[in-house]
Amino acid sequence: MIEITIPGKGVIQLEHLVCDVNGTLTEDGKLHAGLARNLMRLSDRLQIHLITADTLGRQDEIDKALNLTAIRTQSDFSGEQKVAFIQQLGSKHVVAVGQGENDAGMLNEAALGIGILSREGISTSAISAADLLVPDIFAALELLDKPLRIVSTLRK
Repeated sequence: MIEITIPGKGVIQLEHLVCDVNGTLTEDGKLHAGLARNLMRLSDRLQIHLITADTLGRQDEIDKALNLTAIRTQSDFSGEQKVAFIQQLGSKHVVAVGQGENDAGMLNEAALGIGILSREGISTSAISAADLLVPDIFAALELLDKPLRIVSTLRK
């Protein structure tokens, strides 16, 4: 668990990290180099979950590289299914990371939503729904490793 006390907002106890895959963990369907190590470094504090519509059809390869099994969503209902998954885990204990239009709901639903400004872009809905916007997945994971940065940005 990662516990963060944010002045003016209260205490957040994070137990789950939920990541979108395409555009967030990958570029053109290929996992960012070095990401597996950075992601797994958090696994002693957070349960890591991947959720994807597998638009590019490479999720089996990504699952093997990360030693995880992603939750697959239906393309037409991906956004709703991502929100339902966050709720199932217990929204107040989830940090969600994403950048697509279908990620906006989960970013909003999670206790902490982190938007990724990837090379594939970020939807304006995801920007509005996120608590924080960072340049890439490595910056997002680093925030979780150094939570005082989150406090500095979100305190009132």
